[in-house]
Amino acid sequence: MDILGLSTSPSSGGAYALILNEVEGNRRLPIIIGTFEAQAIALELEHIKPPRPMTHDLLRNIIQSFGTHVKEVYINDLKEGTFYAKVIYEHDGEDLEQDARPSDAIAIAIRFNSPIYVHKEIVDEAGILSDQEGEEEQQAEEIDSTTIHEEPESAESSTESSTPESKLKKLEKNLASAIEKEDYEKAARLRDEIKKMKG
Repeated sequence: MDILGLSTSPSSGGAYALILNEVEGNRRLPIIIGTFEAQAIALELEHIKPPRPMTHDLLRNIIQSFGTHVKEVYINDLKEGTFYAKVIYEHDGEDLEQDARPSDAIAIAIRFNSPIYVHKEIVDEAGILSDQEGEEEQQAEEIDSTTIHEEPESAESSTESSTPESKLKKLEKNLASAIEKEDYEKAARLRDEIKKMKG
């Protein structure tokens, strides 16, 4: 995976969505992270050097002082909506691993220019397909789409919309619209809602 970018919205409460993108594929993986971790990632991506070392810069300096380097970062598990990661590093010719939050692991990985890997099952479960369809179809989806928490519909359409199938279709349309608008935080919430319905 590579880092596509960081996204936020007014409803996020200060959190950001870190968007990972498949290098050889068309799926994206949004991970909700805190403001501090987002800043640490953004500063390094933009090659901005603060006057004093930030926490992740300090960690890099300590790792390097022991003659060690980070080989890769591996997001290896997803439990109850929480991602888990490992930092794989080499010391004296031996590969070692350290449990870490994905945001911290990625902030360190980009400081070592190390690859980021995600377990296939996690991408299958939580990944969002990148939408690259024509503009007309995307505009139609945006016009038809509504949010999860919407006003009650008219009596004419309420019977149809009350079925699980029609609600699922509506959620899937909302998901496509959120991806098109690059509102990945909303997309992640919709993805989870769809998973619950299908589960």
